[in-house]
Amino acid sequence: MQDQDAGGVAVDDARHEGQDQDRDQDGARRSADDASRRNAQVLVAFTAVTNLTDGVTKVALPLIASSLTQSPALVSLVLFTMTLPWLLISLHVGVLVDRADRRRLLWAANVLRVAAVGVLVAATASGAIGLPLLFACAAVLGVAEVVALTSASALVPDAIAPAGRERVNAVMTGVETVSNEFVGPFAGGLLVAAGASLALGVSAGGYLAATALLPLLVGRFKVVRAAGRPPVSVNRQIGEGLRFLWRQRLLRTLSLSVAVLVTCWAAWFALMPLVATRVWGLSPTGYGALVGALGVGGLVGTLVVGHVNRLLGRRWAMFANIFAAASMVAVPAVTANVWASGAAAFLGGLGSTLWVVNARTIGQSLVEPGMMGRFSAASRLFGWGSLPLGSAAAGALAQAVGYRVAFGVFTAAAVVVVVPFLRALTPEALDEVEARLRAQ
Repeated sequence: MQDQDAGGVAVDDARHEGQDQDRDQDGARRSADDASRRNAQVLVAFTAVTNLTDGVTKVALPLIASSLTQSPALVSLVLFTMTLPWLLISLHVGVLVDRADRRRLLWAANVLRVAAVGVLVAATASGAIGLPLLFACAAVLGVAEVVALTSASALVPDAIAPAGRERVNAVMTGVETVSNEFVGPFAGGLLVAAGASLALGVSAGGYLAATALLPLLVGRFKVVRAAGRPPVSVNRQIGEGLRFLWRQRLLRTLSLSVAVLVTCWAAWFALMPLVATRVWGLSPTGYGALVGALGVGGLVGTLVVGHVNRLLGRRWAMFANIFAAASMVAVPAVTANVWASGAAAFLGGLGSTLWVVNARTIGQSLVEPGMMGRFSAASRLFGWGSLPLGSAAAGALAQAVGYRVAFGVFTAAAVVVVVPFLRALTPEALDEVEARLRAQ
């Protein structure tokens, strides 16, 4: 009888212990979910503020340059100096992101932005602004952008639970598109019209506000290194990142495809201001509306990406972006109809969002946390690094053979992407992605 009682007590104790463990696990799960939701809100707010400010700044600086010189080459040099750091330092920044606290790097990048814009505010207000200072501050802003975007991309897997990443990626991409390509440039034009110092002051305030959001993130954002592991040189880590990207057929193909498609976007932005205003006769407001079609398309893409993925699958959702990018440059190559080009721009913004959301989700599923910074930097080297190259090539082609032929060349480039994309992004490859997402 005593043995039976002792056995019953043991069973009860085991049951209670199991219930306590279940409650602890449920509590930990709820805590992690709460942290993920909070981080999602902070990241979306941070993305909105920084991209809105980026949009204002990227319009304000060239307009300020145009007030200092009538040389198109010198004016275009502002944006060139802002994007050149992607070619020069992105790989080294990727190593830094994999070594340091990613939230602190974001904070430091935004402080650097505030300082650079603050210098311009003071120079503009005092009448001491000049092209050399403008170029120098644009270069500093470009460096800060490389650090900020690489850190933010690598931080998402640490901040957001796997189940919520696709939705957060979609929202962040939509906010980024609308803020950077629609609201920000429009606001920047209005602010510069009211005064360059005012526009730059708003930019400094925006970056400062974004910096204040970062302490609200919850969690650990630095990769934990194995104990006793010997230090690795920067160049070796850069090589590891490039080799990792190159050996992953799917990621390699996506990065090379992005490089080509981004040149189409660069060509559009390089040629369309002149074509729309000088050839088609649009007013600056009309050109702004044409650019705004990109942002509207991006917003729609944010709303429908989940439905499109379920209806067509990731493969065909991303394939739609190849068609959309080709349409953006093909339409102005064959017609001067503004409405047709506006519709193509809308498709370009829509397709870009479908691509970016899915590409980010694929990368976050296939790349280990310790490699995320270097992968993000290497992949962005192909994408963002193509911007200055594409714009320069488009300008040279348009000067030599006309804008229609130039747009046609970039249309052909987009079409070339189709075959390697479909060969790499197979249903089997996507099955592996989905399996890894479920396992995370």
